[in-house]
Amino acid sequence: MHEQTPAPAGKPAPAEKPAPAGKPAAAVTEVPASASAAGGAGTGGSGKTTGSGATARPTGRTRTAAVAGVAAGAIILAGATALVAAGSMLPLPESSKSLPPAAAAVPAGASVGVCPGPARLLEGTEAGTDAQFRPESATAVTTVTAAVLSAGGVVPGSRLARLDGTGAVEIAKDPGAAPATAPPQELRAGVVADKAADQVGVLSANAVANQNASAAAAMKYTAGDGDLQGSAAASCAQPSNDQWLAGAGTTVGRTSVLALTNASSTPATVSLELFGPGGQIQAPGSRGLLVAPGTTRSVVLAGLAANQAQLSVHVRSAGGPVAASIQQSVLRGLTPGGVDFIAPGTAPAVRQVVTGVDIQDPAGISALTARPGYEDAGPSLQLTVPGASDAVVEIKLYGRDGQKALPSGGVVTAKAGAVTEVSLAGVPAGQYTIAASSDVSFIAAARMSRGLQPGQASDVAWVPSGVRLGSQHVVPVPKGGLRQLVFGALDTRATITYAPITADGKVRAAATADIAGGTTAAIAIPEKAEESEVVGYVVSASGDAAYGAVLLGQDGRNDVSALAFLPAAAGQETVPVRLGY
Repeated sequence: MHEQTPAPAGKPAPAEKPAPAGKPAAAVTEVPASASAAGGAGTGGSGKTTGSGATARPTGRTRTAAVAGVAAGAIILAGATALVAAGSMLPLPESSKSLPPAAAAVPAGASVGVCPGPARLLEGTEAGTDAQFRPESATAVTTVTAAVLSAGGVVPGSRLARLDGTGAVEIAKDPGAAPATAPPQELRAGVVADKAADQVGVLSANAVANQNASAAAAMKYTAGDGDLQGSAAASCAQPSNDQWLAGAGTTVGRTSVLALTNASSTPATVSLELFGPGGQIQAPGSRGLLVAPGTTRSVVLAGLAANQAQLSVHVRSAGGPVAASIQQSVLRGLTPGGVDFIAPGTAPAVRQVVTGVDIQDPAGISALTARPGYEDAGPSLQLTVPGASDAVVEIKLYGRDGQKALPSGGVVTAKAGAVTEVSLAGVPAGQYTIAASSDVSFIAAARMSRGLQPGQASDVAWVPSGVRLGSQHVVPVPKGGLRQLVFGALDTRATITYAPITADGKVRAAATADIAGGTTAAIAIPEKAEESEVVGYVVSASGDAAYGAVLLGQDGRNDVSALAFLPAAAGQETVPVRLGY
């Protein structure tokens, strides 16, 4: 073993180097500890060498200095340890404390609504789930109606166009920068009424004065013949990265086609979670669905989950947000059983409200649903519980004259990770608001039908759970047929104002509806207001929780469809920003 020469006595050891100014004590004390430990193997001493690989043995005096150095290092290390311990007990400096979160304004962006394209029949028998279509019947008509409200006296720059950007209709030119503060102006609207549509449409409206535009659109499909006979309507929904759709079916004669539209400039990768009566369905091909910018991808749900009487779909996308809807149609043998567009409802919550549910004569429904192939021709409520715990759900029905008893008793247990159907057979005829509550989050949607004669064409519509009414909802109303505004108030009285939007861009004088708690009111929509066609409403609510929908029908036909109200445009949004380190 060769020994190396220690540092000469009197020369300060590296461990005794003073701490640099501004360095914390812990950083200083770590250096001498490591230097002391390595002192015996260091080569920084001044001992003379006698040859390659050999060093002179230290004299007695030098050995004494080495022992003293080791002792000094031990004392320094002990002192450093004490200093670190003492330092940890000192109060933290003020700069390390968290400050109260500050609200930072989020710049408003363009409002976008994506309208489903016309209903079309499937064609081809190729393997896979991507849909192929053939043209719809010769009598089919699809239209889009849109309205954009003014802000600060000007209508935001807005337009309605096909998904590929062609066929654009300019609703209003961009007015440029608006003053931060402006005197109150008369409310006006930019309108597109009953525009023919042959593919997916996109409504876009720019922000004004850093406020999101109040804009909405709705599409309506009608056909008097063919397998897709009936009416279907859908709100033009804002794209999202997370949404739920309930009411699909894939049994014999039921066709459900999920449409995923990416109106952004960013690719979207979509994953689907499927829930049926027996629980969650693990379907190969339901993950990693690529939807390129400016395209729509259609997925036949029977290819992922066949023979499901009830099916709910959770759509999640990474990258660009997507707009999702399900084209649902029924064929009972050779008899058309209806067509509809299933729209996303509200996110899972412990309380869900569905309004605008129109129920036919209970005796006629009972006779019809007793026939083979017509089991799903009656009204029902579907509950989907995505979590791992069962939900005990209390269901209340509010009609024109108050609460109505549910024949099943009003309290049901919905299984975890599955779809539970609750029949509404036996409920008296009329329009209803359904309120369901539980201590476990769930989603809800209601089915209604029209037509009581077997062998005759009938129709079906799904109403998703809706949002609580607030201030200034834009409610487009497609032209033609029977049209009603349906409002429901839950616990106590609510006051609702509704001002017609006419085709000339004017917002007419508002009417007021005072709705008692626990009731539902239906208001017929006139064809015209002050000699101009009514194409929408501006709706606001105050008082207790209130909900709304548009109910549509056709004279002399068994057509039915419904539009849930979209959320009102948010004001200037802020996010909390926490400061500190």
